[in-house]
Amino acid sequence: MQIEALFQQPHALPTAPKVVDELVRSFDNPAISTEDIARQLGADPALSAKLLRLANSAYYHVSHSIGTVEDAVLMLGFVTVRTLVISSGLVNGYKAVPGLNLPQFWRYSLHSAVSARWIARQTGDNQDLAFTIGMMHAIGQLVIHAAMPEQAMQLDKIAPPLDARRLDAERVSLGYNYADVGAELARRWKFPPTFAATIAAFPDPLIKAPLNRLAAIVHLGAWRARVDENALSNEEIIACYPSDVAESLGLPPSVLVDKMPPPAELSAGLEELVK
Repeated sequence: MQIEALFQQPHALPTAPKVVDELVRSFDNPAISTEDIARQLGADPALSAKLLRLANSAYYHVSHSIGTVEDAVLMLGFVTVRTLVISSGLVNGYKAVPGLNLPQFWRYSLHSAVSARWIARQTGDNQDLAFTIGMMHAIGQLVIHAAMPEQAMQLDKIAPPLDARRLDAERVSLGYNYADVGAELARRWKFPPTFAATIAAFPDPLIKAPLNRLAAIVHLGAWRARVDENALSNEEIIACYPSDVAESLGLPPSVLVDKMPPPAELSAGLEELVK
């Protein structure tokens, strides 16, 4: 099944909440009114409630309780609120996917996101973009499992969803992989071109010059999340450590293991995001 046909399947393309559409458009409209966003969020009680729970979580260390969406924007900043709402919208878009352990998938995605944000902080790159694209980078797997569950589950037997070999297995079997599908989803949802380009490039960010720094960061974040998700041994970590990608960003050797806190620690307080 070609990618175009994939997206024609009834369950392939989730519907993003209206406020998520507005926030995606805000990437190209810096003058967008936070009052408009707050009003639209108010029309989505579930998303508003989740945002407020996140804003009041230990992750953000706010000095007093945040009671309204307007307070959340004031205390956390519009960019952070946008990141949280878009990420929540992605999670809410898929409630059940055949053959895929969604709690595990979203935990891995969150751990990839917080790892990418930590790496971006070290390299001086955009932390919010690193987080949001880190959350989205594997969403093509959801589309593939939802659109063609039988083929996806056959692939699961060759390389499970969180196996590093999965991308190659899909390429051989389908002619494309979940990064290609995720990039197409980002285009269809009208995210800025940076999103599609980064998602498409993250599996092998060094293959094309100039370096897509965000793709390299997401590559490393996803690797770090897989280390914990798959409980790799020290020997396995050494064998698969992406030193070439780390070096391309100017990171010291083994920094992702020796200096970086565990993803579960980095995400403490954000678990609500993936529920």
